Order: sequence, then structure tokens, then C-alpha cells
Amino acid sequence: MHNPFSLSGKTILVTGASSGIGRATAIECSKMGARVFLSARNEARLCETLAMMEGEGHQFIIADLTEEEAIKALVDQLPQLDGVVLNAGVAGLVPTMGITSEKLLQMQQINLNAPILLTRTLVKKRKLNTPSSIVFTSSAAGVFRTSVGNAIYATTKCGIDAFMRTAALELASRGIRCNSVNPAMVETELIKNLPISEEEREKNLQQYPLHRYGKPEEVAYAIIYLLSDAAAWTTGTALKLDGGLTIG
Repeated sequence: MHNPFSLSGKTILVTGASSGIGRATAIECSKMGARVFLSARNEARLCETLAMMEGEGHQFIIADLTEEEAIKALVDQLPQLDGVVLNAGVAGLVPTMGITSEKLLQMQQINLNAPILLTRTLVKKRKLNTPSSIVFTSSAAGVFRTSVGNAIYATTKCGIDAFMRTAALELASRGIRCNSVNPAMVETELIKNLPISEEEREKNLQQYPLHRYGKPEEVAYAIIYLLSDAAAWTTGTALKLDGGLTIG
């Protein structure tokens, strides 16, 4: 049966695959027939992800993407790829008056610098097939809305969307599509670790017309669309996934 959303026969890299959206994406890609290479810093949690996946041939590569040499080493270990999901990232609330150079650089290094340098290295070393697809995990934050204390995080996500669009333009001649998914709040460990009370959480939920946060697998489904042949004419697009948060 014809299925344009299938990833059968495709080889995909997923960074930040040890938890949350990255883990869900790796699992769902395996269910759709892909061979998946996982990357993150935590070996034990990568093993957990690997155990949840379907199919054979999947592998993990431990890499600290805050280090440029580690990015180069990761790329050197990869086969030819049909798709890349640049998902590794960190979150945190920092009020404007609390911003320091250290906090700024720390979040920028993993959320912005790492995916840019990894994209450059993959292209430079000719690791991406023609055609292929790169999907960046961005955010609704900054790109589609603002919120108190989110200045640094939102700035990194605006930056990655700007890079995505430029890369889409520059790499189109190589048959490489570049898109991003831009979720609002998703039920992951990242948001569970944010310093907000249960009362604040319930108040925030009321801003969502669907009255709930997203699930990691729901973001993974959107990523799979962008990786698949169903999105063969889609590039330079920021796909908003927000439960209706930004309708009004």
C-alpha cells in the first residue's frame, strides 16, 4: 500500500534523543521504517530510547554538541543520511535583569550554535543524500509569541528559525530541504523542571483553546511529515504546533 509518510529505507539522525521530543521522534521514526542514529550526552538514557524502538540497525553515538570537535567526531561516524532532526536543546526562565553573559552563552551554545555548526559540518562532509531533509526543533516562543522570563530561550529559537530559512534557500540546489517545528508547551522533563507552581500551570493551560499541552509524540508526527516524501515540496517552513495558543 502506497504511504508517502513512510520512512522505510531512510536513514535518520536524531539529536537530543535521550528524552522528550527527541526520544519520541526516534521511536516514531523507527515505527515508520527508518534506520535511526541517536545522539545525546547520556549513554544510559540513550540505551533506554534504543530499547523502546522497533526494527533493526539503530545505533547511538554519544556526543556533547557544545564542543565543536565533538560535532566533527559525530559527523565522521555517521553514514549517508536521508534526514536529520536537530532537536538537542535546553530551556530555562531568566528575567531580563537576571541575564548574565554566562547564562546567555550557555543556552545559545546548545540551542543555536550547535545546530548551525552541525548543519554546516554535515553539508561540508557531504553526509546528506540528494534529496534529504533537515528538521530543526524550534519553538513558538519568540517566533510566534513572547512570555515573561523567556528572553534568552526565545532569542535562540528566533535565531534557529532565521538560520533554517537561510539554509533552506542556500541548500535547495543540493536537494536539501530545511524546515522547523515550533511547538508551544509540551509535556516533557524540560517544562517539568521550570520553576512554576501548579496554580500557575493551571492558569497557563487556560490560554490553550484545546486546554492541554502537547505530547512529545504529537511533535514527532509533525517531524516525520517533514522528513517524509509527503513534504517533498515543503522547505523554509516553520510549522506551528501550539494547541491554538496563538489564535487570538
